[in-house]
Amino acid sequence: MEFPPTVPITYSIAGCSEHSGKYVAENIRVDKPLDQSSRWSGAYQAGNVKQWMLLKTEELCVLKSVTFGKFHRAHPCNMKEFKLLVGLTESNMTEVLHAGLKNDSVPETFLIRYTNSDAVPFPTRYLKIVPLSAHGQSFHTSIWYVSLSGIVDQPFVEQVHLRHEEHQETVILRYILKHLRQRRLLTPYQEIISRAFPETSSSASSPYLSTNPFEHPTLTQLHKSLVLQGDYPVAETLLSSCASQGLLSEAILQFQPSAEWSRIDSDALKEEFMQTDESLDDFWVMNVRERQWRLISTSRNSSGDIHPGPRACHKMVFDDNTGDIYLFGRLDEGVSVDPPAPHTTITTTAASRLSEGASPASLPLPGSPPSGNGSSPPPAGNPSPAIYPWSTPWSAEFFRYHTRGGQSGKWELISRNTSAEHGPPLIFDHQMVIDTTSQMIYVYGGRVVDGDWESIKYSGLYSYDIKTGRWKMLNSPDNSSTHPFIPSRFGHSMVLEPSTQTLFIFAGQRDDGYLSDMYTYHIPSNTVTELFSNFTTAGGPDACFTQRALIDTDLREIYVLCGLTKGPPGALSVLEKDSPYWIYRYKRPDQPGKWTKILSLSSPPNKPEPTVGPAPLPRYAHQAVYDNETKTIYMHGGNAGLEKDTEDVVRSGGDGDDDSRQSAPPATRDIGVGTDARREERHVVGGDGEENRLDDFWSLRLKRPDSIDIVRRGKYIIRQQRFRELCEDDVPVKALSYLKTEVSAVVNHSDPDEGSLFRSLLSHLLTPSFAKQHDASSSLASGPSAAKGRSRPDTPSNGIDEDATMTDSDAEPSSSGVTTPISSSVLLTLRLFEEDPSETRAQGEVPPPSAARYRQRTQVFEELLQFVNEDVRQPDRDLLELINIDQMGQEI
Repeated sequence: MEFPPTVPITYSIAGCSEHSGKYVAENIRVDKPLDQSSRWSGAYQAGNVKQWMLLKTEELCVLKSVTFGKFHRAHPCNMKEFKLLVGLTESNMTEVLHAGLKNDSVPETFLIRYTNSDAVPFPTRYLKIVPLSAHGQSFHTSIWYVSLSGIVDQPFVEQVHLRHEEHQETVILRYILKHLRQRRLLTPYQEIISRAFPETSSSASSPYLSTNPFEHPTLTQLHKSLVLQGDYPVAETLLSSCASQGLLSEAILQFQPSAEWSRIDSDALKEEFMQTDESLDDFWVMNVRERQWRLISTSRNSSGDIHPGPRACHKMVFDDNTGDIYLFGRLDEGVSVDPPAPHTTITTTAASRLSEGASPASLPLPGSPPSGNGSSPPPAGNPSPAIYPWSTPWSAEFFRYHTRGGQSGKWELISRNTSAEHGPPLIFDHQMVIDTTSQMIYVYGGRVVDGDWESIKYSGLYSYDIKTGRWKMLNSPDNSSTHPFIPSRFGHSMVLEPSTQTLFIFAGQRDDGYLSDMYTYHIPSNTVTELFSNFTTAGGPDACFTQRALIDTDLREIYVLCGLTKGPPGALSVLEKDSPYWIYRYKRPDQPGKWTKILSLSSPPNKPEPTVGPAPLPRYAHQAVYDNETKTIYMHGGNAGLEKDTEDVVRSGGDGDDDSRQSAPPATRDIGVGTDARREERHVVGGDGEENRLDDFWSLRLKRPDSIDIVRRGKYIIRQQRFRELCEDDVPVKALSYLKTEVSAVVNHSDPDEGSLFRSLLSHLLTPSFAKQHDASSSLASGPSAAKGRSRPDTPSNGIDEDATMTDSDAEPSSSGVTTPISSSVLLTLRLFEEDPSETRAQGEVPPPSAARYRQRTQVFEELLQFVNEDVRQPDRDLLELINIDQMGQEI
């Protein structure tokens, strides 16, 4: 759909909460920044009193942005935090923005959401502004000026309106269809399918939806064979057909993966680099295919050409369009002083002490002998000498290295000092990402290096336009005047999703604390969304520092290689030894996703004791890159901080062979890495050469269940149900034979959970006949939605209530053994699940299932749907979940 141009939108005031004095709502339609009375002010100062303003556009439109004008100077009444809601009517509105304004005189424009979760645009007639707070405490909230922009082209807007209405009808009908089929109301179900979605319909994007937008036809057949007919062999065949048609491809990602590590190089180092007492400026490249390290350059062999000086805690990004590598940031640990007293934690290096707030100038350099007496840090501002005649100790140099073209192999100094060009100051432990399509680089956070180590300073968010060579500050370090804002930090993670122009920023350290929060920053609209205030409580990793993150935008996954973690305040920093690797999966960047821990590959089933396989040591301050084509993570260096005997044990499981070792870069504390997928090379530059730091290079691929294993798990669920029915309908010998042969054949007996569940199935053979006839009224009342409580895909489960049995009784025994009537609401539920008139005509000789068995098979069917791609199956939520008075007026 091609969008017409965006134009200003005229509006009127449709209503508002009480105003204060002469500050009426009409004032916001005129921009008079010098007139103190040209504003709306709420009547109440208290933040707990809901205040609002309702704007009505002159005609139906697609609203795309809202601009707030301000007074000509900062004002305590300026609105700080607010929400925006839009809708076609006053009573049915959807929140599209939760943000905040700065307390200054600069107007701010916010891009607002005008498409729903299915990317369908929606029209707007009403806009509600809900002020939540003012910048000054105990002040009335004021709004000075509001202007709207969007699309008003009426033919286009009418087309948007019709398409949105059709989408709403389709969504509602899908929920209704699921509800009718769950309750065995098959006649109205079939009637709606035939009338609402005839074969001539072609509005859907997926081919199968041209005849039935409710679900894929194969799933409809699966429901018929499994639930209505109980034809389990056909149901298994249809499940295999789902796999061959690619209907299980996305669901595979929902399963908890295992880490498959491979050691690419060994730990043989060049002697001249191992005992250095200085930060390094060496630049290396690894050819992954040939498993060869190659030293590209150092300042000593640069023949007078430009070359970055020694550094640590810097960052690099690679532009795969041009082959250029960008380098920014530096930490020079200064002069040698006496080492600190022995530390009881496993993290005793410079990085861990920096994370505790130590001054870089107070840190010992490698190899410095103890003085035998107390030491004190040297005066602030005592760095190593400047690298270039024109540079200062605090110059924020910005470099580019060319890997292609006529300048291939050459370093270029882009900027002598970015802070003098509206860019960031000299920083370390920051993050930097590149958008190769728009040719933009984004730098966020990090600690400022200016010689004053008594106070901690942080950097903000900057963009660098490669085409124009200009820096721009997008967000100041501590812009707490806006809501929400991202607290400044260092040692954090940041990744970019180019398709939505969204930055993910999370974890790191601020002051003395490690962080476990997560934010997104939408670049076009300059808006911040807080996804998690504490992702640890949401099932994610602990608060961490110098962890590394990589993103796969195709799979919508972020991979986190954890660094240092810290417990309660005052606790020491530690390294998590048990698989400190995580995946964050999201559907939309502005909505919280799911955290999943990456497992270590399990030991073979015939070996009771776990074996040490090739796996890297837990580490921090390492670097990693991601090859999107091969779905491979490459990790190099860092610091393990572990005892030597532990390190030797883990290393012994690798594939390092003394005879096959190649020359490699020295062990490093914090390095920069870039990747060139075209040439299968990984670039590494710099780092400081302290002993016990890691020099290993690893690749990581995630091992997930394939479609064959998914089908096996599905068959396990189907055969469990078949076995239960045999226990109730046939002789025990036949049921036991089926369990030992057919069910056992699809069980992964090396999986403790699957094995335990398989053994528990024997209890169905021993269930008394009375229990087989009793159906708990609680399960009747809950209906098939009870399957919502099933396990996640990574936990094998049959998805049905082990205690539920099949009966058509309309009474239940009380605790005293006396049968009492079931309430009328439960009787209604029972009648809903009775045989539908259409079943006899459709099935012929096949006897229809009882009401209880229909419910049980429906639960099995819905358990199987967890393996199926979301866009081809019925809605996950139930209709009853949507009909809630507290949710009325919200968009589905």
